[in-house]
Amino acid sequence: MHERSSVGELANRLRQELNRYSPGGKLPSSRVLVERFRVSPVTVSRALAQLAAEGLVVTRPGAGAFRATPRTATAAAGDTSWQEVALSADGTADFVPRTVDASAVLATLAVPPPGVIEFNGGYLHPSLQPERAMAAALSRAGRRPGAWGRPPMEGLPELREWFARSIGGAVTAADVLVSAGGQTALTTALRALAPPGAPVLVESPTYPGMLAIARAAGLRPVPVPVDADGVKPPLLADAFRATGARVFVCQPLFQNPTGAVLAPARRPEVLRIARDAGAFVIEDDFVRRLVHEDAGPLPRPLAADDPDGVVVHVGSLTKATSPSFRVSALAAHGPVLERLRAIQVVDTFFVPRPLQEAALELVGSPAWPRHLRAISTELKTRRDTMTTALRLELPTLSLPHIPSGGYHLWLGLPEGIGGTSQAFGSGGEQSLTIAALRAGVSITPGRPYFSAEPPAAHVRLSFAAVAGTGEIVEGVRRLRAACEEVL
Repeated sequence: MHERSSVGELANRLRQELNRYSPGGKLPSSRVLVERFRVSPVTVSRALAQLAAEGLVVTRPGAGAFRATPRTATAAAGDTSWQEVALSADGTADFVPRTVDASAVLATLAVPPPGVIEFNGGYLHPSLQPERAMAAALSRAGRRPGAWGRPPMEGLPELREWFARSIGGAVTAADVLVSAGGQTALTTALRALAPPGAPVLVESPTYPGMLAIARAAGLRPVPVPVDADGVKPPLLADAFRATGARVFVCQPLFQNPTGAVLAPARRPEVLRIARDAGAFVIEDDFVRRLVHEDAGPLPRPLAADDPDGVVVHVGSLTKATSPSFRVSALAAHGPVLERLRAIQVVDTFFVPRPLQEAALELVGSPAWPRHLRAISTELKTRRDTMTTALRLELPTLSLPHIPSGGYHLWLGLPEGIGGTSQAFGSGGEQSLTIAALRAGVSITPGRPYFSAEPPAAHVRLSFAAVAGTGEIVEGVRRLRAACEEVL
């Protein structure tokens, strides 16, 4: 049986038997529990730790586990109504209130109920994660001399060098800061480059987590439309002129959610337009390591072709490994690097050294290129399975672009869903999302990806977070049932 389920089952059994013991009474020893329930010592240890975290047992090293004394009285609930005034007043002096809507981010992080097929996930399924390689890397890292000491604030030199080589061009280790995941790096970059109340140009549609960061910082996201070749340079230039913005956030490679790759002719145009506007480009290079087998050579990061310090580059290991492997890089050159460093130090001090050491061990091991090749093949297979199933089961949904990287598809929805003759609006998207969940599949509505009114209705379907191609086929079948319900 899977270790995680064994722990939960054993914890439930022990929880049910606690009434046999008086408060302070000793539970059977770990050896007795191992023999009685026929589980491993690790399972017993984790189950007891779970009960200890719930306040039901107390563990004493060398003595065993004991039933905890029940809590006698619950503290009276406080009055938090004052916070409504305090939080509302927080934005009164800002041009844009600092509101935080994390619902779209939470949707990609939430674990669906049992039996629900996860088409809304933002990370690799555990079967695709390099769990053994990460475990081995973490074990080796823990034995490195000084592994638990304080690292340099900018990050380990060897890891900064590895990230610099990955970016290419004239980027060196001196231009790199190691950060705690892409979301943290984006937060640092936006805080460094734009004061509260300022406009920030964003792709439309774009990653909801970035919109949440911007709004939480009191910034005003201004949409710039993208097509199959990425952001449209003339509209980008118009947006800079109209708003006076000094920051543009983009994903040039396998953009989320459209999957678009910024066309070769547009790459220098984007840099020139930003340079003429005296503005920075934050490049979120989030899925470079999730390229599909049929992609061909990838374009270099924008930062590799930027001699003038226009680009602030964000690259991460998280998407290609595990949601808990939160190691990323911020790269920039010029005076802005010191501002990025200062804000990062104030916010997080540094990325824990054992995690940095583990990242070095992982990317330097033979298992790393093998893992990247394996997920490249598997992601292409999953993408092809989903596109084929959608064309067979749901031909009315439009699929304007099939990406050769990343982990999702962006689908246009037909008119008439939700019982109206007009285009499928955000309410209709929500109806389909609810109907899909009833049918046993979780999907992501398109509305959160737009900073202003969306031009049409969409859904995003992920093929990376499911167990395999069988779940993809079944999930599309369930989605068809949901569409038939709301049509």
